[in-house]
Amino acid sequence: MSAATAPQLVRALGLWGAIAINVANMIGTGVFLKTRVMTCNVGSPLLVLGVWVAAGLLVLAGTFSYAEVAAMIPEAGGEYAFLRRAYGRVTGFLFGWTSFAIYKTGSQAALAVGFAIFLNVALGGGLDRELVGLDLGSVHLALSGIGLVALAAIWSVAYINCRSVVTGGRTAIVLTGAKVVLLAALALGAFAFARGRFGHLALSSSGATCEGVAASARGGVAGFGAAMLGALWAYDGWANVAPLAGEIKNPARDLPRAFLGGMLVVGALYLAVNLAYFYVLTPAEVGSVSTTSSVASEVMRRFVGPAAVTVAAVALMLSAFGSLQASSITGARIPFAMAREGLFPRALGAVSKGSHVPARAVIAQAAWSSVLALSGSYDTLTDSAVFAVWLFYGLTAGTVFVFRRTLPAAERPYHALGYPWLPALFVIVAFALIANTFQATPRLALTGVAIMLAGLPLYVYFARPLKLTRP
Repeated sequence: MSAATAPQLVRALGLWGAIAINVANMIGTGVFLKTRVMTCNVGSPLLVLGVWVAAGLLVLAGTFSYAEVAAMIPEAGGEYAFLRRAYGRVTGFLFGWTSFAIYKTGSQAALAVGFAIFLNVALGGGLDRELVGLDLGSVHLALSGIGLVALAAIWSVAYINCRSVVTGGRTAIVLTGAKVVLLAALALGAFAFARGRFGHLALSSSGATCEGVAASARGGVAGFGAAMLGALWAYDGWANVAPLAGEIKNPARDLPRAFLGGMLVVGALYLAVNLAYFYVLTPAEVGSVSTTSSVASEVMRRFVGPAAVTVAAVALMLSAFGSLQASSITGARIPFAMAREGLFPRALGAVSKGSHVPARAVIAQAAWSSVLALSGSYDTLTDSAVFAVWLFYGLTAGTVFVFRRTLPAAERPYHALGYPWLPALFVIVAFALIANTFQATPRLALTGVAIMLAGLPLYVYFARPLKLTRP
């Protein structure tokens, strides 16, 4: 089949689907789990709310750069395409390799296992028992009910996302709508039915047990930095729609709206939910929540009663599944774009005839996510990917400066707000976070560097037949 007659991606994803996919990937478990640690980090509800605002504004500054570049270069693969054009094929390849090897697939494995764990809680336990075991010398391989459910979740979203980009978008709209309703219900329920007072905002977390929070991460600049990292983790996924740029109906109009609209929706929800937390609980109570529970569960217990644990588990389960589906549909476009240019196995660059989606790339991604989920290595891998994630965030935001210089006459449907100051601020903070990662967790940072650079031999292998004229 010639390139002219081969199936191609179609621009069929509308604005609401694009926004839903971005929002779905941001609203994971962070808003349910991070407030406890952040309260211990900074010691005051007002400072916690301030950190959520500061982190949101920082991410918003990043979306301005992403929106300009994505609207100008609406190609499949998102960051891969931007980085390749701005800095060369090696940089683009290392982003794609890192995304496929640990970042996207590791996150999907973690979300799938999280979905299974929350389902186990909602059902009252029982899924964690071993179903199948195999001894290979000193190694014991086992599949538990949780592992089986995690695999079912991974392959369910793969099936949905192989149907068509429209089906994936509609699924994201439904799941994201449910997430938004749940968060709104949590906030409104707390204000309407739980006993509380806004005077809690003026109190401190003094006396909180702060289980598992290091003394070095409480108070001062270190505490504020740790809280910022927690909030940024909860906002992560704000650039999730970028790899779908080649399938947005009207990318010039809708991509900037998807980036900015999604961020504003999530920021507003996060502030409302955290305000509800502190309305119901004192900061000392928030900081004393057990690591086996969550602030959301404790707040719901005040107006839902004993069913709060089950309700919270269902909410977390739905949130994890929605994030998994959104991550799956976008993540597969990165190896697809690389394969189209000969920098990944060419089979992954095929588009299915009936659905017009890169089904082979979706399946390959699901297969590797399944391996990571069963191996249990996803937590270590995703933790070590923090360095690479912020490196590529910073480099991608920096492409707005590169393209303003190298492509001054290119059509720009959207111009980054606050250019050059806001994009520059985001780039500076991104690289400051990278430096902080090396200082705070050097072993994890170096592991991330090693995994990223491990892609170089693969680059040489794939690039050699292409007779590249530049690295």
